[in-house]
Amino acid sequence: MKAWEIERENILKAVPCYEEDDNETIWEESSSGMETAQDEMAKMYWHSQVPGSRAPESICLASIQAIENRGYIVKGGTDLIKEGYEAYDRNDIVRLHELMYAVFEAVYNAEKDEDHPYWKQKFYDSFEELKKAVDYPEDFNVPIDETYLEKTYAGWLSQIIGGAYGTCIEGYTGENIKKKYGEVDRYIRKPNTYNDDITYELALLLAYEKYGKNTTSKNISDEWMVRIPMGWSAEDFALKNLKVGIVPPESGTFHNPFNEWIGAQMRGVILGQLYPGNIEKAAEAAYMDACISHARNGILGEVFNAMMASYAFVENDIRKIIRNCIELIPADSEYGSVIRFAYEQCQTHEDYYSAWLPCEEKYKNYNWIHVYPNACAQIIGLWYGNGDFNRTISACGGCGQDVDCNAAQIMTIIGIINGPESIPEYWKKPIGDELDTYVRGLKKISIKELAKRTSEVARNLK
Repeated sequence: MKAWEIERENILKAVPCYEEDDNETIWEESSSGMETAQDEMAKMYWHSQVPGSRAPESICLASIQAIENRGYIVKGGTDLIKEGYEAYDRNDIVRLHELMYAVFEAVYNAEKDEDHPYWKQKFYDSFEELKKAVDYPEDFNVPIDETYLEKTYAGWLSQIIGGAYGTCIEGYTGENIKKKYGEVDRYIRKPNTYNDDITYELALLLAYEKYGKNTTSKNISDEWMVRIPMGWSAEDFALKNLKVGIVPPESGTFHNPFNEWIGAQMRGVILGQLYPGNIEKAAEAAYMDACISHARNGILGEVFNAMMASYAFVENDIRKIIRNCIELIPADSEYGSVIRFAYEQCQTHEDYYSAWLPCEEKYKNYNWIHVYPNACAQIIGLWYGNGDFNRTISACGGCGQDVDCNAAQIMTIIGIINGPESIPEYWKKPIGDELDTYVRGLKKISIKELAKRTSEVARNLK
C-alpha cells in the first residue's frame, strides 16, 4: 500500500468522538511537558554545569568560539551572547529562545575569514586521502586468545576507572585543580561508572555485533538513535541531524560547529581493541565512526587514539607508541601540528606540568572540550607517566581540561599494555565489576562480560 492509501484507510475507520466538555485539558497535558523540556534545554544551552564536576558551560557561547576556531567570523555574536545572559538573569524565557535561535543562525551564516591560519592546513576529508599520506605498518596478527581477553578486560576496566576519576574535576584548569585538591592521585570522592562518554563505544560494539566486517557508519549511527537518548555539543547536533534523515558523514558536517571537539577522540580506543595490532584497520574504522559526528581534525583525534590502543597489544614502550602514532598523523594537518608541539614540550621539560603550560598557553583560545588542548594533555600524561598507572592518571588530571575523556582513553592504553594485575587495588575495588550506563537495553553490564563481547567481535573481524 502507498502512504496515502494507509492514511485513507485510517480515516475511513475513524468515528467522531463526542465529549460534553472542551478537551483543553488534553492539549494542556500534551503541550506542558514538551514546553517545560524545551525551556529547560534552552536554559542549559545558555548556562549549564557539567553533571559530575559542576564546571560552567554555555553551548551558545561555545558554538561561536568553535566556529571562529574553524576560520569563520560570526558578526554580532558577542552582542547576542551579552543579551542572552541578560535574558537568562531575568528569566525571560521567550527572549532566551529567540536569542538562542539567533546565535545558531549567526553561526550557520558565519563568513569565512580567508586570512585565518585554519585555512592554511591540509584537510583529509576521506580515509583514502589519509592513507596516501602515511605508511601504516603491516598487521601484527595478534591472536584473539586468553592473553588478548585479559588485556582487553584491563583496558575496559582502566577506561572506566579513568572516566570515574576525571568526572569530578573536568572543566577546570590544572592550576585550579591543584589549588583545590593538590596532586590528584586518588578518587576525590566515591566513584561511580555512570558516564556519558562510554555510551558511544557501547553503541558501536552493538553495531559490530550485528554486522561484523560489514559494519558501516550508518549502522553505528542507527544504534546511536535507538540507544542514546541525548548527547552534548557535537553528538547532540549529530543526533538531531540523524533523526531527520541526515546520514553520515553529513550528520557530522551539517550545521555542527563542534565537530572538531573531543567527542570522537573520546571514543577511539575501542577500535584499537577490535583491531589489535592492525593499525591501519583501527585507523580506518575510527575514521568511519568519527564522521558520524565530527570532521577533519576531530576525526584525526579518534584515529590517533585508535592507533595507540591497537599498538598497545604489540608494543610495551608507551613512548615508542606515541612516537610511532604521531608519525602516522600528517604533519600538515592542524591536529598533526598540535600533537607534535606537545611531543616537543615533552622533550624539553623535566616534569609534566612544565610541559603542559606552553600547550595551555598556545591553545588558550580553544574551549576546554576542543580536541587540541586535550590531545596535548593525553600525550603529556602518557609521556610522563611512562607506563605507570598512578603517574599517568595523575599527570593527566593535573593538566585539567576534559579530564574524564582524556583519562579514560589513555588509561585504556596503559591497561592493555600492563594487564589487570598492574592496576592498584584502591582504583579497582570501588568500581567492582558492574558498569552503569544510560544506553537503552544495556543499562547494566558486567565489565568482564563487556570484555568477552569485545573479544567475540574482534575474533569475527579476523
